Amino acid sequence: MKRLGLVLVSLFMVLSCVACGQTKEETKKSELKFTPGSYTASAQGYNGEVSIEATFSETAITDIQVKEQKETAHVGDVAYPILIEDILAANGTGVDVVSGATFTSIGLKNAVNAAAEAASASDLDAFKKNTVEHTAQEEITGTWDVVIVGAGGAGMMAAAQAAQNGDTVLVLEKNAEMGGNTLVSGGAYQSTFDAVVWDPANPDATTGEYNGETYEKVKNDAGRIDTLKTILNWSEEPFDGTIDDEHPFVAGDIALNAVRGVHEEYLPTLKALKEEIQAYLDWAQPQLDAGVHETKLTLFSTINLHIFQTYYGGLRPNRENTEWIYGDEKLVRQFVEGGQEIKDWLEAQGASIDQSRAFTLIGCLWQRENAVNGGTVDGEFYDGKWGAYFAVPANTVLKANEANKIMTRTTANELITDESGRVTGVKATQFDGTPVTVMANKGVILATGGYGANIEMVQKTNDYWKDEYIANNIGTTNRSSLKGDGTTMGQAVGAATIGEGWTQMMPLGWVDNGNLAGGAGENVIYVNPETGKRYVDESAERDVLSEGGFENGMSEAKAKELGLKYVPGIYVEISNVGTTAGTGGFNNVPEDVEGRMIFRTVEETAKLIGCDAETLRQTIVDYDNYVMGVADTLDVEKLSYRGTVGQVEMDDDGNYLPDTYNLDMIRVRFMAPSTHHTMGGLLVDTERRVLNESGEAIKGLYAAGEVTGGFHSGNRLGGNAITEIIVSGRIAGNSASNEK
Repeated sequence: MKRLGLVLVSLFMVLSCVACGQTKEETKKSELKFTPGSYTASAQGYNGEVSIEATFSETAITDIQVKEQKETAHVGDVAYPILIEDILAANGTGVDVVSGATFTSIGLKNAVNAAAEAASASDLDAFKKNTVEHTAQEEITGTWDVVIVGAGGAGMMAAAQAAQNGDTVLVLEKNAEMGGNTLVSGGAYQSTFDAVVWDPANPDATTGEYNGETYEKVKNDAGRIDTLKTILNWSEEPFDGTIDDEHPFVAGDIALNAVRGVHEEYLPTLKALKEEIQAYLDWAQPQLDAGVHETKLTLFSTINLHIFQTYYGGLRPNRENTEWIYGDEKLVRQFVEGGQEIKDWLEAQGASIDQSRAFTLIGCLWQRENAVNGGTVDGEFYDGKWGAYFAVPANTVLKANEANKIMTRTTANELITDESGRVTGVKATQFDGTPVTVMANKGVILATGGYGANIEMVQKTNDYWKDEYIANNIGTTNRSSLKGDGTTMGQAVGAATIGEGWTQMMPLGWVDNGNLAGGAGENVIYVNPETGKRYVDESAERDVLSEGGFENGMSEAKAKELGLKYVPGIYVEISNVGTTAGTGGFNNVPEDVEGRMIFRTVEETAKLIGCDAETLRQTIVDYDNYVMGVADTLDVEKLSYRGTVGQVEMDDDGNYLPDTYNLDMIRVRFMAPSTHHTMGGLLVDTERRVLNESGEAIKGLYAAGEVTGGFHSGNRLGGNAITEIIVSGRIAGNSASNEK
């Protein structure tokens, strides 16, 4: 057997970790002839077209250069060097796709096929079948203190924490590079930052201090005060889950939830929150009464508000209205409070965190999102999520001990247990079939993510959505590798699960591939393509927005007329022509993106989507008048809002000047709900120990991130996932280190 000490890993371009290099065994290949030369070709990848230049000799393809591509860095683009090497060796494109980059792989292969056709391949079908077999090598074995399955956000945080504790660490990752679903998420995390919000000890302050830096206080979006007043009047009676004509349930309607009362474990949080809100309103109300608009007042935000909004934002019944689900108070409090440590912990390792803006994401309910700028390793800066969430913790792991490894393209299959039932290791298989058996002195941490890309599993577990909504062709924001591996492995050793009936839909899914489109709801409107009218509070929770899309989506005939791929729930988002958020990586320029985004006049838009132009114009004008303060009501209420769809000037104090209003060009996006986050998963406790059906901890087994359940319940708030995976990853790392 070969020891894993020979496995090498590249920190920033993790391709494959195999012992002593990989062995390729050529299958019998068809002999081909080509017209020598270099040929350009392109094909559709995941995010857009991939353009290549392929060079052919008289008998073989000899070189492939990727000239242009739009794939996500460290997600799709890692497939290129792997596939190119295999295609050249095979003299054809019948090679396997790269795990986690399926559509990118298909795109590259199709582009190469097009180039081969241009080169007059003597037998194109044979070229498409030519392949190369990767032969399995001797079994790889080894022992570490902590073995982690999954190199996504939760897994890498767990690895960094365990490494900081002095443990030896091995991370197994099925994809070609670390990153998981975290790398294709929005990347922001929810956590209130005291320096930028209202301070009861210094209520009139316009700046705050943190670690010697000064921050400007953030102002409220419009509508925040009304939400606080609703919470202030929330019933403190025991929660009443009755659903009937007199007690209807409407997802996202907090006024209806407020009269139902509160679950006992959340009552102390509610009482403490009410005291905080009352103190804020005692300061704010006199100013409001004097005519100061709430958007001029410093934002109210506390840990208790975050906890309570996570509670009621996820409080949901099943579709038969026979069972309610809500987050475990201890788990919710733990990850919300733990979020306060994220900035310092990551920045101490080299990350750069921006907590200055307190911005919003779709379905987040409040202004408390924080961004990551990136991270610095050995003097080199790496952008965004990759830098902060992966380059930095990976550096921590690999530099802590030379025994620490990150093994990619390696799929965990089975947990190893001893006679007592304790989990002692993991069996896995590398991409070439090489078996891997690794042992853990202290514990195994499952951090494999959810199963949002396993539509069959989503359909099977569903207890919330109408069956017709989760169609076989529904899109997903998930990477193709998110199939529920960790849940399956955990259940095989007796793990219990919780809350699997509730899968979150992401309303901001591109129609063509389900990918995350990005953006927020406060500065846009959603319209029914047939009526031209708003139908939902765009600042509401994600399930509310997705339900609205399903109920108000365009017909299959209309989708085909517009050249859109048909999936359930295609709706129309309209915003100011200057909106840059949510352009999906298209350089924030006002240019059409086929099948996704257009820039048109109101009349052109109405004609295109098939609604009455005057109705659509009036819908937009009515909305903008409300935002500008000209009108007092909306046909469809909106709890929080900012920015008009039309163009309007402001005075020096930031007040709208309605006389300057003009409505002409608008930005239009076509989107539909995609599977996004599987909120149920393995049952864990506050130490992230995995529990069995009796509530007992399975010794040696821990879990963190989306593979677990109990946090987000029926609906997850935008940005809470990143907070939870970082906090839970650290907890799991500590628990495994301490063998709790």
